[in-house]
Amino acid sequence: MFKPTVEAFYDPATFTVSYLVFDRPGGHGVIIDPVLDYEPRAVRTSTENAGLIVKRVAELRLEIDWILETHAHADHLSAAAWLKTQLGGQIAIGAGITAVQKIFKPIFGMEAEFATDGRQFDRLLGANDELQAGDLTIQALFVPGHTPADLAYLIGDALFLGDTLFMPDVGTARCDFPGGDALALYQSVQRLYQLPDETRAFACHDYPPPERTTPRWESTIAEQKRSNIHLRADTPAAEFVAMREARDASLAMPVLIMPSIQVNIRAGELPPAEADGRQYLKLPLNTLG
Repeated sequence: MFKPTVEAFYDPATFTVSYLVFDRPGGHGVIIDPVLDYEPRAVRTSTENAGLIVKRVAELRLEIDWILETHAHADHLSAAAWLKTQLGGQIAIGAGITAVQKIFKPIFGMEAEFATDGRQFDRLLGANDELQAGDLTIQALFVPGHTPADLAYLIGDALFLGDTLFMPDVGTARCDFPGGDALALYQSVQRLYQLPDETRAFACHDYPPPERTTPRWESTIAEQKRSNIHLRADTPAAEFVAMREARDASLAMPVLIMPSIQVNIRAGELPPAEADGRQYLKLPLNTLG
C-alpha cells in the first residue's frame, strides 16, 4: 500500500494537530485541518501556525492541490481561506456541512445573504468520494457522530481521524453538539476498525492525560481496537453510548466555540465587514448548553 509522507504541526493553544501530506519532495500535497491563530482577549487573528505550513511547503517545493477539513471545528478557527490565498488549492469538506450551516445560521444571527448550501467551499464530499493530488489518492470516509458532517480521510496507509478517535489513552470525541449522536459515532468507529490493523491513524487533537506530558497524535488501528479507553473493538454499543452521554453531560463548551463555528462554516473566511468597515463576531446569549 502507498505510504505517503505525513508531517504534523501541533498547536498547543488549541491542542490541534494540522497535517501536511505529500507524495514526494517537489511533488503534490494536501493540508488537513489548518489552524488560524486567535487571541480571544484581544479578539485578534494571526497566521503564525499556518505560516509554518507555508514555509514547509516552499522548502519541499510542493504543489498544494487540496485543503481538507474533517468538519466545522468548534475548538479552533480554520486557516483554510488564508492558506488558499498563499498556496492555491481547493477547500473541501463533507457535504453534511450544509446541515451544520442551517443549524448555526439562526443561532448566530448571520446575514441574510449567507448561503446554507455549502457554496463557500470548493468541493463538498460524499461518502467514499475520491480526490487526487499527484500520486495521492484521497478517500473520504463519512464518520458522523461528533457532528452530522464529519469526514475521515484515508490516503494510502494513513487515516486522518478528525474528531472521531483521539489517542488510545484519551478516548473518543464528544457527541453533544447540535446534530451529534453517540450511537452514530460508535457505528462510525466500527467502520474505521474494519481497516487493516497496520493502518496509521492520525488524530486531529491531543489532550494528554496527567500521566503523559508529551503530545502524541499517531497510533494504528490495531492500537485503537486494543486499548482505546472509551471504545475498543469489543466494547458493546450500549455501554459506549451510556458512557459517552454521561461524560458529555459533564463537559463545558469549548473556549473558542463561538468564534470558531462562525468562521469555519464560512470555509475559514471572516464575516463580511459591516457599514463601519469592521468585521464582527457575534455572541448569542443563553443559547448553547
